[in-house]
Amino acid sequence: MPKMKTTSSAKKRFKLTGTGKIARKNAFMSHILTKKSTKRKRSLRQTSLVADGDMGNVKRMLNIGK
Repeated sequence: MPKMKTTSSAKKRFKLTGTGKIARKNAFMSHILTKKSTKRKRSLRQTSLVADGDMGNVKRMLNIGK
Protein backbone atom coordinates (compact mmCIF):
# COMPACT_ATOMS: atom_id res chain seq x y z
CA MET A 1 0.00 0.00 0.00
CA PRO A 2 1.50 3.38 -0.95
CA LYS A 3 1.83 6.22 1.54
CA MET A 4 -0.90 8.84 1.69
CA LYS A 5 0.17 12.15 0.24
CA THR A 6 -0.50 15.46 2.01
CA THR A 7 -2.44 17.94 -0.11
CA SER A 8 0.19 20.39 -1.31
CA SER A 9 -2.03 23.45 -0.98
CA ALA A 10 -2.98 22.52 2.59
CA LYS A 11 0.57 22.20 3.87
CA LYS A 12 1.24 25.75 2.66
CA ARG A 13 -1.88 27.21 4.31
CA PHE A 14 -2.14 25.48 7.68
CA LYS A 15 0.17 24.97 10.67
CA LEU A 16 -0.27 22.60 13.59
CA THR A 17 -0.04 24.28 17.01
CA GLY A 18 1.62 22.75 20.03
CA THR A 19 -1.71 21.72 21.53
CA GLY A 20 -2.84 19.95 18.34
CA LYS A 21 -5.08 22.69 16.96
CA ILE A 22 -4.75 23.92 13.38
CA ALA A 23 -3.86 27.56 12.73
CA ARG A 24 -4.76 29.48 9.57
CA LYS A 25 -4.32 32.96 8.16
CA ASN A 26 -7.21 35.39 7.81
CA ALA A 27 -8.71 36.25 4.44
CA PHE A 28 -9.33 39.75 2.99
CA MET A 29 -5.78 40.99 3.44
CA SER A 30 -4.36 40.74 -0.08
CA HIS A 31 -5.68 43.85 -1.87
CA ILE A 32 -8.18 46.75 -1.71
CA LEU A 33 -6.78 47.78 1.67
CA THR A 34 -7.50 51.52 1.39
CA LYS A 35 -11.18 51.24 2.35
CA LYS A 36 -10.51 48.96 5.34
CA SER A 37 -9.90 50.58 8.70
CA THR A 38 -6.51 50.39 10.38
CA LYS A 39 -8.01 48.45 13.28
CA ARG A 40 -9.52 45.87 10.91
CA LYS A 41 -6.25 45.43 8.98
CA ARG A 42 -4.30 45.05 12.22
CA SER A 43 -6.63 42.32 13.49
CA LEU A 44 -6.48 40.48 10.15
CA ARG A 45 -2.70 40.10 10.55
CA GLN A 46 -3.16 37.65 13.41
CA THR A 47 -3.62 33.94 12.81
CA SER A 48 -6.90 32.23 13.64
CA LEU A 49 -7.87 28.67 14.42
CA VAL A 50 -9.75 26.46 11.99
CA ALA A 51 -13.44 26.16 12.89
CA ASP A 52 -14.74 22.88 14.30
CA GLY A 53 -16.94 22.32 11.24
CA ASP A 54 -13.95 22.49 8.90
CA MET A 55 -11.56 20.53 11.11
CA GLY A 56 -12.37 17.14 9.55
CA ASN A 57 -11.71 18.32 6.01
CA VAL A 58 -8.43 20.03 6.95
CA LYS A 59 -7.21 17.00 8.90
CA ARG A 60 -7.99 14.79 5.93
CA MET A 61 -5.97 17.07 3.64
CA LEU A 62 -3.05 17.07 6.07
CA ASN A 63 -3.36 13.32 6.83
CA ILE A 64 -3.64 13.92 10.57
CA GLY A 65 -5.25 11.01 12.38
CA LYS A 66 -7.11 8.20 10.74
